[in-house]
Amino acid sequence: MLVEKKGYKMVKNPYEQYKNNAIATATPAELTLMLYEGAIKFGNLAIKAIEENDIEKAYRNIVKVQNIISEFRNTLDFKYPVAKDFDRVYEYLERRLVEANMTKDKEIMEEVVGHIRSMRDTWKEVMKRAKIAENQ
Repeated sequence: MLVEKKGYKMVKNPYEQYKNNAIATATPAELTLMLYEGAIKFGNLAIKAIEENDIEKAYRNIVKVQNIISEFRNTLDFKYPVAKDFDRVYEYLERRLVEANMTKDKEIMEEVVGHIRSMRDTWKEVMKRAKIAENQ
């Protein structure tokens, strides 16, 4: 939330300011990691909402995960052969998310979150190896 004070825009919540700065200064690799983290977070919130029979909350959080997966698909660079493999995985996850949202099936969401967690962990390893190679 922004607050106007003598011509300056100030963020009321320091945590929000920190988060905005982290996003604004992140590398593309770090932004990708943040998206994976967000998808896991929203997936877990959807699972909790399903357990609590909070249909609206489950719906909203599953849609957030769907939006992140769609963003991953939309930004794939098909000049690299591996992009086709990622596209197939993302397409599968999108189908499972639609199914989970229609049925509010906790097991499907757990499967999806597991796949995203695995992809996130792989991405972390790629970032780590790239940093090591960069420093040599």
